[in-house]
Amino acid sequence: QVQLVQSGGGLVQAGGSLRLSCAASVRTFSTYAMGWFRQAPGKEREFVAAISWSGGTTYYADSVKGRFTISRDNAKNTVYLQMNSLKPEDTAVYYCNADQRGPSSVRSGSGGYWGQGTQVTVSS
Repeated sequence: QVQLVQSGGGLVQAGGSLRLSCAASVRTFSTYAMGWFRQAPGKEREFVAAISWSGGTTYYADSVKGRFTISRDNAKNTVYLQMNSLKPEDTAVYYCNADQRGPSSVRSGSGGYWGQGTQVTVSS
């Protein structure tokens, strides 16, 4: 069983920045690909970003490419999502995901473990 505890998020003005963190309670963190998803009110959950086991490969949704950066620190069992140039349409609850099957599985959102979610609100 893997527990993912998220922190960060909050309220920010358009153009601002926030950083989300997701800490995993597992000794084998480096065997999990990690990712971030978001769900806005009335919309389906959507993929945001994913990172490979070592952090050498990253994937982004087109809507966040160039503005968001996913990274991980395997020594701290933590994955991060740095969000810059935030827009009102980025407003959503953000979830982290851990999946040993790899980044492609993370991108599908089809399994693994999920964090509790954290609210990000961007005001115009």
